[in-house]
Amino acid sequence: MDKLKVSILGAGRIAATMAETLAKMDDVTSYAVAARDLNRAQAFAKTYGFTKAYGSYEDMLADGGTDLVYIATPHSHHYEHAMLCLNYGKHVLCEKAFTVNRRQAEEVFTLAEQKGLLITEAVWTRYMPFVQTLQDLLASEKIGRVCSMEACFGFELSWHDRLVNPALAGGALLDMGIYPLTLASIAFGDSIAAVTSRCIQSDRGVDAQDSIILEYADGKLATLTTSMLGNLRNEAVIYGTKGHLVLPSFWHAEEIQLFVDGEDSPHIYPCPVEISGYEYEVRSCARAIAAGKLECPEMPHAETLHMMGLMDRLRKDWGLRYPME
Repeated sequence: MDKLKVSILGAGRIAATMAETLAKMDDVTSYAVAARDLNRAQAFAKTYGFTKAYGSYEDMLADGGTDLVYIATPHSHHYEHAMLCLNYGKHVLCEKAFTVNRRQAEEVFTLAEQKGLLITEAVWTRYMPFVQTLQDLLASEKIGRVCSMEACFGFELSWHDRLVNPALAGGALLDMGIYPLTLASIAFGDSIAAVTSRCIQSDRGVDAQDSIILEYADGKLATLTTSMLGNLRNEAVIYGTKGHLVLPSFWHAEEIQLFVDGEDSPHIYPCPVEISGYEYEVRSCARAIAAGKLECPEMPHAETLHMMGLMDRLRKDWGLRYPME
């Protein structure tokens, strides 16, 4: 079977991380990159070993050699660029947040289904090795009956224009809050009975820091904090009746620490990544495309819709709308 030819739409920081990953993968080919500036695309292609470079997204998509397009533009533009890729007949791996809101996501999935094309959200956390280890540990009841979790994710990012710009759908929630929300979904599922939240808005009208409490139908609680104002602990803890689990850097955890009540030291469960962690979402796409599937099992469309709907609900509670809405 021929290697999957992957192209990248956009040439920013996250595109560079994906490009570095693709260059180290033996089972895919770095095919083309497109930016709005040809010189930038050519420099990117030379640096990361892409075969072709384009100064227009449309020109790259018209190239019949591409199998999968990774969308690496700001999430304010994901809807537009996903629809563009699908209308050119390309399978799509779209960086998170998938779109600005659930309505846009529904339209994208509808078009993908009509075209018979795969599209999935690149929430890398969902695809990583630690997920299965975590779910196995929770099912084993090594920490007893699970009752609650807390996760915090924050960095001082007030200087970052994309993150504070309403026109680019900036704010903590879509860019960062999606990670603790995703971990809560992985660990506790999606049967949410009640949501309580608060946000502090910046002077430009985006959420600068958020606090979210999710109450689940079975009585579990998830307490989640996201901030662009300060450097938080950036870890998650899941508590049970007999102990707790700690996930350092939980959005891309490479180990899980199991603390059993009454024991002095933790049990360590290593979950190392092979390259950067991005390789798993690319390989999931390759498997799904080869099997003729329209979604990846690690990140089904229903989960993306659930998460976009939850974030819509939170923003509605905060009175926060983006200009493009």
